[in-house]
Amino acid sequence: MSAGTYGTIGTSNSNQAAGDSHDENDALLVKRRATASWDGFRQYMLDDIDRRWADLLLLMSYVITGLLDSSAVFIWGSFVSMQTGNTVYLGLGLVEPTKGTRWIRSLTSIGFFCMGSFCFSRFHRHFSPKRRWVLVTSFAAQLLLVTTAAVIVMIDSERGSDLRWEVLVPLALVAFQSSGQAVTSRALGYNSLTSVVLTSIYCDLFSDPLLLAGIMQNPERNRRAAAPALLLMGAIFGGMWAHSPIGLAGALWTAAALKLVIMLAFSLWRKEPKTTTT
Repeated sequence: MSAGTYGTIGTSNSNQAAGDSHDENDALLVKRRATASWDGFRQYMLDDIDRRWADLLLLMSYVITGLLDSSAVFIWGSFVSMQTGNTVYLGLGLVEPTKGTRWIRSLTSIGFFCMGSFCFSRFHRHFSPKRRWVLVTSFAAQLLLVTTAAVIVMIDSERGSDLRWEVLVPLALVAFQSSGQAVTSRALGYNSLTSVVLTSIYCDLFSDPLLLAGIMQNPERNRRAAAPALLLMGAIFGGMWAHSPIGLAGALWTAAALKLVIMLAFSLWRKEPKTTTT
C-alpha cells in the first residue's frame, strides 16, 4: 500500500506540473497573439492612405457645408463655413454697429474658423498629412465638435439669433471644425476641394479648355462640377431642417452622421502602395 500510495502521489504531481506548464504556454501564446495584433493595428494606423478616390470623401464634405451653412444662416443669420459671406456681413455691420448683432456672430465665425485652420494645419503637418490615424483623429474631433453643438442647440429652449451663449458657443464650435475639412483637402492634395469656397470652382470649371471632354477624360472637371451640385443638395436639406420643428439641431445631427461615415471610411481606406525603385 505504501508503494502504491507513493506512486499515486508522484503521478499526480507529474500531471499537475504538466497542466501548469500547459497553462503557462497557453497564456504566453495568448500574450504573443495580443502583442502581434496590437503591433499590426498600430502599423495599420501609421500607414499613409492611398489618395486615389479619396476625393469622393471630400466631395461628401460639400453636402455637410450646404447643410450647416443654409440652416445656420436661416437660424443664426451668419455662415459657419463660407467666410466670404461673413466678411461682407462684418463690413456691413461695422458701418452701423448699433443697428444689429449679426456682424458680431459673423466675426465670431471668422475668428474661430481661422483658429481651426491654424490648429488643424499644424496637427497634420506635425505628424503626417496622409497618415491614417491623423485623418481619423481629425474627423473624430470634427464629429465631437458638431455633436456638442447639436446637444447645446437641442437643450436651448429659445429659437433665435440673440447674443446668448447657446448661440455663440455652437456657432464657434461648428465654424472651428469647418476648417478641418478645408485642411484635409490640402493634406490629400486636392487643393480645389476645400468644401468652403465655390466662386473659384465656378471660375475654374467654366474656364477649363477641356470642359466638354468625355466624362472619363477630365476627372478634375468632374470634381468641380460635382462640388456645387452637392453643396446645393446639402443646402436644400439644411433649409428643410431649418423650417421643420426640429430646426438647426436636425441639420447638425445629419452633419454629425456624415462626419462619422467619413471617419470610418478613412479608417478602412486602403493604404498607399509602396513605390519600387529599379
